[in-house]
Amino acid sequence: MRSVLRSVPPLTGRPRTVIAAGPFLAVIVAFAGIYTAVSGRLPDPLATHFRFGGQADGFTSVQGFLAGSLALFLLLGAVVGFLVQLRPAAPEVPWVIAGGYATVVVIGYADCVTLLSNVDAADASAVRVPHWELFLGLAVALCAGALGRLLAGAAPAAPRRPRGAVSRLDLPAAATAGWSRTIASPPLVVLGGLLLAVGLLVGLFADWIASAGLLFGAAVSLPLASVRVTVDRRGLTLAPALLSSRCRFRRIPLDRIEEADSRHIACFAEFGGWGYRIRAGRSGFVLRSGEGIVVRLTNGREFVVTVDDAATAAALLNTYTDRVRSRQGG
Repeated sequence: MRSVLRSVPPLTGRPRTVIAAGPFLAVIVAFAGIYTAVSGRLPDPLATHFRFGGQADGFTSVQGFLAGSLALFLLLGAVVGFLVQLRPAAPEVPWVIAGGYATVVVIGYADCVTLLSNVDAADASAVRVPHWELFLGLAVALCAGALGRLLAGAAPAAPRRPRGAVSRLDLPAAATAGWSRTIASPPLVVLGGLLLAVGLLVGLFADWIASAGLLFGAAVSLPLASVRVTVDRRGLTLAPALLSSRCRFRRIPLDRIEEADSRHIACFAEFGGWGYRIRAGRSGFVLRSGEGIVVRLTNGREFVVTVDDAATAAALLNTYTDRVRSRQGG
């Protein structure tokens, strides 16, 4: 698979948008076609939720099921389309497209199986869905995700700067300076907002216990969606922009820093996703692909944070670490 992906040239702009929209259109057409073919043979309400053993334990009106399914397809398509349009050439976009393929296919498969299982049922409570359908749906979704990743094309390679001399700021010995930037992730903002909205709706109209997981997801996603990165005489600090300045995700003091540099960070290729990531010998807080600070620690590990103007931040860190070493040496 890797050799095939490398042979496919990177795609940007409209081609990727068309590729991303493909499975959503296909699933909607297939779902509408199946409903048209069997609409006269369906009970009302439909059996729409099943226990692992296959017995029906949830029921919905035909019109409610159709409206909910189509709304979910359109919502997922809008989210994927927004992420693709936001930065069409970003390295993580092929994986966003792959995720869209897998998600819409597994949901579409489940909805189509639900319709077909209800055909000619005199009593919806007697409808059964074999448990192997679940595993077959997951297998189909994985194949769809792989197809989406292949069609999306190769992601641009992440350039790596060779290790060597790092820059410093020309700061007078008695002077101090500070640097601060805020990095935001529109995908996490969208995700957190959706989780919050759906969680509130579920809590208001159904059950607050059922909405707890959605609200917890929103509480985790929204603070991570906007982070203030600060470099000063205390070191490197990451704090949520939406919360009090006393709250922080991480602080790396100067005496733990060997040196700092800046380079392009490929979010998915290097860390496998967004957020606080941990890999062998390195960790990082990455909300997008692009320019980032690379801090080499005294224990040999690396810490990475993606942020604009990373070169200035790295140079200031090196200036402050030189001062710490000078004082310790004296």
